Amino acid sequence: MASETATLGGGCFWCLEAVYRELEGVEKVESGYAGGHVPDPSYEQVCSGKTGHAEAVQVTYDPGVIDYRTVLEVFFTIHDPTTKDRQGADAGSQYRSVILTHDEAQEQAAKAIIQELGEAQAFDDPIVTEVKPLERFYPAEAYHQEYYERNPDQPYCMAVVRPKLRKFRKKWVERLRVP
Repeated sequence: MASETATLGGGCFWCLEAVYRELEGVEKVESGYAGGHVPDPSYEQVCSGKTGHAEAVQVTYDPGVIDYRTVLEVFFTIHDPTTKDRQGADAGSQYRSVILTHDEAQEQAAKAIIQELGEAQAFDDPIVTEVKPLERFYPAEAYHQEYYERNPDQPYCMAVVRPKLRKFRKKWVERLRVP
Protein backbone atom coordinates (compact mmCIF):
# COMPACT_ATOMS: atom_id res chain seq x y z
CA MET A 1 0.00 0.00 0.00
CA ALA A 2 1.38 3.40 -0.99
CA SER A 3 2.07 6.07 1.63
CA GLU A 4 -0.40 8.90 2.10
CA THR A 5 0.08 12.47 3.28
CA ALA A 6 -1.81 14.74 5.67
CA THR A 7 -1.06 18.47 5.97
CA LEU A 8 -2.04 20.10 9.26
CA GLY A 9 -1.59 23.44 11.00
CA GLY A 10 -2.24 23.65 14.72
CA GLY A 11 0.02 26.30 16.18
CA CYS A 12 3.77 26.01 16.26
CA PHE A 13 4.98 23.32 13.89
CA TRP A 14 7.62 22.16 16.39
CA CYS A 15 4.82 20.79 18.60
CA LEU A 16 3.02 18.95 15.83
CA GLU A 17 6.22 17.55 14.39
CA ALA A 18 7.39 16.22 17.76
CA VAL A 19 4.09 14.43 18.36
CA TYR A 20 3.66 12.91 14.92
CA ARG A 21 7.26 11.67 14.89
CA GLU A 22 6.26 9.37 17.79
CA LEU A 23 3.03 8.08 16.22
CA GLU A 24 2.98 4.50 14.98
CA GLY A 25 2.63 4.29 11.20
CA VAL A 26 4.11 7.72 10.52
CA GLU A 27 7.01 7.48 8.11
CA LYS A 28 8.05 11.13 7.86
CA VAL A 29 7.11 14.52 9.30
CA GLU A 30 8.24 17.77 7.72
CA SER A 31 7.66 21.25 9.12
CA GLY A 32 6.75 23.99 6.68
CA TYR A 33 4.32 26.63 5.53
CA ALA A 34 1.00 26.26 3.72
CA GLY A 35 -2.21 28.08 2.97
CA GLY A 36 -0.76 31.44 1.99
CA HIS A 37 -0.21 33.55 -1.08
CA VAL A 38 3.55 34.31 -1.04
CA PRO A 39 5.74 31.83 -2.94
CA ASP A 40 8.55 30.13 -1.01
CA PRO A 41 8.21 32.21 2.17
CA SER A 42 10.84 32.44 4.88
CA TYR A 43 10.16 31.90 8.57
CA GLU A 44 10.51 35.63 9.18
CA GLN A 45 7.98 36.41 6.44
CA VAL A 46 5.48 33.89 7.83
CA CYS A 47 5.97 35.25 11.36
CA SER A 48 5.02 38.71 10.10
CA GLY A 49 1.51 37.38 9.49
CA LYS A 50 1.45 38.99 6.03
CA THR A 51 1.97 35.90 3.84
CA GLY A 52 -1.28 34.13 4.73
CA HIS A 53 0.64 30.94 5.51
CA ALA A 54 0.15 28.79 8.57
CA GLU A 55 2.97 26.92 10.23
CA ALA A 56 2.12 23.37 9.21
CA VAL A 57 3.43 19.84 9.08
CA GLN A 58 3.23 17.28 6.33
CA VAL A 59 2.75 13.85 7.83
CA THR A 60 3.57 10.93 5.54
CA TYR A 61 2.03 7.75 6.90
CA ASP A 62 1.37 4.11 6.07
CA PRO A 63 -2.43 3.71 5.69
CA GLY A 64 -1.99 -0.01 6.38
CA VAL A 65 -0.91 0.92 9.92
CA ILE A 66 -2.81 4.15 10.63
CA ASP A 67 -5.70 5.75 8.80
CA TYR A 68 -6.38 9.41 8.03
CA ARG A 69 -9.14 9.62 10.61
CA THR A 70 -6.74 8.57 13.39
CA VAL A 71 -4.21 11.15 12.18
CA LEU A 72 -6.99 13.74 12.57
CA GLU A 73 -8.08 12.41 15.96
CA VAL A 74 -4.52 12.90 17.22
CA PHE A 75 -4.55 16.42 15.72
CA PHE A 76 -7.66 17.36 17.70
CA THR A 77 -6.15 16.13 20.97
CA ILE A 78 -2.85 18.01 20.71
CA HIS A 79 -4.00 21.55 20.00
CA ASP A 80 -6.93 23.84 20.76
CA PRO A 81 -9.16 23.92 17.68
CA THR A 82 -11.45 26.52 19.27
CA THR A 83 -9.14 29.55 19.26
CA LYS A 84 -8.92 31.59 16.09
CA ASP A 85 -5.37 32.49 15.08
CA ARG A 86 -3.89 31.44 18.40
CA GLN A 87 -2.39 28.52 20.30
CA GLY A 88 -1.48 29.45 23.85
CA ALA A 89 0.85 32.45 23.79
CA ASP A 90 1.46 32.08 20.03
CA ALA A 91 -0.88 34.54 18.32
CA GLY A 92 -1.37 35.38 14.65
CA SER A 93 -2.89 33.78 11.57
CA GLN A 94 0.27 31.69 11.12
CA TYR A 95 -0.79 29.73 14.24
CA ARG A 96 -4.36 29.01 13.09
CA SER A 97 -5.96 25.60 13.19
CA VAL A 98 -6.22 24.32 9.63
CA ILE A 99 -6.53 21.03 7.79
CA LEU A 100 -5.17 21.33 4.26
CA THR A 101 -6.68 18.50 2.27
CA HIS A 102 -5.08 16.58 -0.58
CA ASP A 103 -8.31 15.24 -2.10
CA GLU A 104 -12.08 15.13 -1.70
CA ALA A 105 -11.96 12.08 0.60
CA GLN A 106 -9.73 13.95 3.05
CA GLU A 107 -12.00 16.99 2.87
CA GLN A 108 -15.07 14.88 3.66
CA ALA A 109 -13.28 13.08 6.51
CA ALA A 110 -12.09 16.37 8.03
CA LYS A 111 -15.53 17.97 7.86
CA ALA A 112 -17.13 14.81 9.29
CA ILE A 113 -14.84 14.66 12.33
CA ILE A 114 -15.34 18.37 13.01
CA GLN A 115 -19.11 17.88 12.86
CA GLU A 116 -18.94 14.83 15.15
CA LEU A 117 -16.76 16.63 17.71
CA GLY A 118 -19.11 19.62 17.60
CA GLU A 119 -22.22 17.48 18.08
CA ALA A 120 -20.53 15.64 20.94
CA GLN A 121 -19.57 18.98 22.51
CA ALA A 122 -16.03 17.67 22.83
CA PHE A 123 -14.82 21.23 23.47
CA ASP A 124 -16.29 24.03 25.56
CA ASP A 125 -16.29 26.38 22.55
CA PRO A 126 -17.07 25.86 18.84
CA ILE A 127 -14.35 24.42 16.62
CA VAL A 128 -12.89 27.06 14.29
CA THR A 129 -10.52 24.77 12.36
CA GLU A 130 -10.42 25.67 8.68
CA VAL A 131 -10.68 22.93 6.08
CA LYS A 132 -9.33 23.91 2.68
CA PRO A 133 -7.55 22.30 -0.24
CA LEU A 134 -3.77 22.30 -0.11
CA GLU A 135 -2.37 24.40 -2.91
CA ARG A 136 1.31 24.19 -2.03
CA PHE A 137 3.48 23.16 0.90
CA TYR A 138 6.81 24.88 1.39
CA PRO A 139 9.31 23.06 3.62
CA ALA A 140 10.63 25.21 6.47
CA GLU A 141 14.28 25.99 6.84
CA ALA A 142 16.53 23.09 7.88
CA TYR A 143 16.94 24.35 11.45
CA HIS A 144 13.19 23.90 12.03
CA GLN A 145 13.22 20.22 11.07
CA GLU A 146 13.34 17.78 14.01
CA TYR A 147 13.59 20.86 16.21
CA TYR A 148 12.42 19.35 19.47
CA GLU A 149 14.53 16.25 19.00
CA ARG A 150 17.63 18.43 18.57
CA ASN A 151 16.68 21.10 21.18
CA PRO A 152 14.70 19.43 24.00
CA ASP A 153 16.12 21.77 26.65
CA GLN A 154 15.38 24.99 24.77
CA PRO A 155 12.95 27.01 26.99
CA TYR A 156 10.06 27.02 24.47
CA CYS A 157 10.44 23.28 23.97
CA MET A 158 10.43 22.66 27.72
CA ALA A 159 7.43 24.93 28.35
CA VAL A 160 5.25 24.18 25.31
CA VAL A 161 6.37 21.15 23.29
CA ARG A 162 7.17 18.81 26.18
CA PRO A 163 3.72 19.15 27.85
CA LYS A 164 2.01 18.44 24.51
CA LEU A 165 4.16 15.35 24.08
CA ARG A 166 3.28 14.17 27.59
CA LYS A 167 -0.43 14.64 26.90
CA PHE A 168 -0.13 12.80 23.58
CA ARG A 169 1.86 9.90 25.09
CA LYS A 170 -0.70 9.46 27.86
CA LYS A 171 -3.77 9.55 25.61
CA TRP A 172 -2.29 7.60 22.68
CA VAL A 173 -0.04 5.12 24.52
CA GLU A 174 -1.31 2.22 22.40
CA ARG A 175 -0.32 4.10 19.21
CA LEU A 176 3.23 5.08 20.15
CA ARG A 177 5.97 4.07 17.78
CA VAL A 178 8.01 1.21 19.19
CA PRO A 179 11.69 2.21 19.11
